Amino acid sequence: MSITQEELDERVAVLRRFRFLLEQQRNKFKEYLEVLEKQQSSISEEDPQALLAHTELEQQVVKNIASLQKVIVPMAGIYSRNTAQTEEDPSIGQLQAELGELQKKVLEQNRMNRDLLRIHIDSLRTQIQNFKNPYKNLGSVYSQKKPVATMVEVTV
Repeated sequence: MSITQEELDERVAVLRRFRFLLEQQRNKFKEYLEVLEKQQSSISEEDPQALLAHTELEQQVVKNIASLQKVIVPMAGIYSRNTAQTEEDPSIGQLQAELGELQKKVLEQNRMNRDLLRIHIDSLRTQIQNFKNPYKNLGSVYSQKKPVATMVEVTV
């Protein structure tokens, strides 16, 4: 069965676009992994400003990955329909395998960061609970009982 030049051009275009999208997603996963690693050091160093910055950056990268995923899923369907009768490009399989590995690393790093944060938050809670309030058993300065006169002397 032979294919027309138009079909071949369409398949090549789909292949190129799909490969480009997978490479973009791979780069975003690598960027996300770097952010998570830097976030881990911020957690360890107890640097709240850096942790906040990394968290904001993390949210942006995750949003980019999600929007890329919305494009990749339909493109994968088109790619699989176009390559069902022909050989699959080995670079696509390699990119998909690499993406799977990166995704596993990202999930593991994310889990480690959550565990570190949980430990740090528990430590802070313990410290707060152990603080001693020196004024705990004292009443307010304004509500102290002072002697009050019961009789008033009036002279004319």
